[in-house]
Amino acid sequence: MRMNYHVLTLFPEMIRQGLNTSIIGRAIAKGILSLEAVNIRDYAFNKHQKVDDYPYGGGAGMVMQAEPVYQAYKAVCDQTGKCPRVIYLTPQGRVFDQELARELAKEEELIFLCGHYEGIDERVLEEIVTDQVSIGDYVLTGGELPSMVMIDAISRMVPGVLSNQESGETESFSENLLEYPQYSRPEEWHGCKVPSVLLSGHHKNVDQWRREQSILRTAKHRPDLLKKAELTEKERRWLREQEVKDE
Repeated sequence: MRMNYHVLTLFPEMIRQGLNTSIIGRAIAKGILSLEAVNIRDYAFNKHQKVDDYPYGGGAGMVMQAEPVYQAYKAVCDQTGKCPRVIYLTPQGRVFDQELARELAKEEELIFLCGHYEGIDERVLEEIVTDQVSIGDYVLTGGELPSMVMIDAISRMVPGVLSNQESGETESFSENLLEYPQYSRPEEWHGCKVPSVLLSGHHKNVDQWRREQSILRTAKHRPDLLKKAELTEKERRWLREQEVKDE
């Protein structure tokens, strides 16, 4: 199965340049992923390729018009023979997380709609958008960066993209826990040594240490996640003991 991304944007080169490198670029080269940046201006009905106009009711800024966006979307539907899920990048949407990344990675086709100016005519959003998604509670100049963030996160969940598929499942947010600390050579650096358990060669002890460190990190930095994590009663007792020691 190949994941096909279609990004409706006013800045196609930004998308291509941002995603055609590193792990994502290699996956595209191998045919595991495909990326199409669709220029919304190509579907404007005027010689200047103008796609925005003043908002009804007044106000600052300009609004992207419905028809060019709709025609760009329709072109993707005609090309693929289906109407894929359409993700509109907006601060008003559901906050993107690892759970949604896993869900979207099961799709074969995804369309990302990148807005600009003061937004997009509401009528076309109501007609074509299936998901409104935000990458955080802040405002950016357009949807291109959020779409690239989402594509990167989703692609890691697509089989074959990572050289070691396990690494896509054992990092931060797996099982609602943050990732454990990582170490490499040298064994001692600036007076700090690698934890001895990692040098023991005892895989069961290493796994237990990593699990405990993930629990501790999550408790410290993301207690909201810890509430959703599935911990054994033994682990919960152990965590309470650690918290008492730190007091």
